[in-house]
Amino acid sequence: QVQLLESGGGLVQAGGSLRLSCAASGRTISPYNMGWFRQGPGKEREFVATIIWSSGVTYYANSVKGRFTISRDIPLNTVYLQMNSLKPEDTAVYYCAGGMVSGGQLMPSDWGKGTLVTVSS
Repeated sequence: QVQLLESGGGLVQAGGSLRLSCAASGRTISPYNMGWFRQGPGKEREFVATIIWSSGVTYYANSVKGRFTISRDIPLNTVYLQMNSLKPEDTAVYYCAGGMVSGGQLMPSDWGKGTLVTVSS
């Protein structure tokens, strides 16, 4: 079983930045990739970004492309999401996820508990 532990959420003003972290522990089944989803108030959970663990290739939702950057630290089994130029519509609970990637989308088999990001206008 894999455990995913997020950190780094909080309150930030529009235009500001935050960095989320997610550390994976436990047994993973290869190929195992990690990424982020989010769920805003009254919205469905949506894909944000993912990174192919072996190659570093990244995929982003159009809504965050150019503002968010996903990266990984292989020895630490940790994935990061650097969020810049934040907008109020980025307000959401951000979930770390792990699993396989298909067609540029992460297909999660594991989820973190989520971390809240609030962007004030």
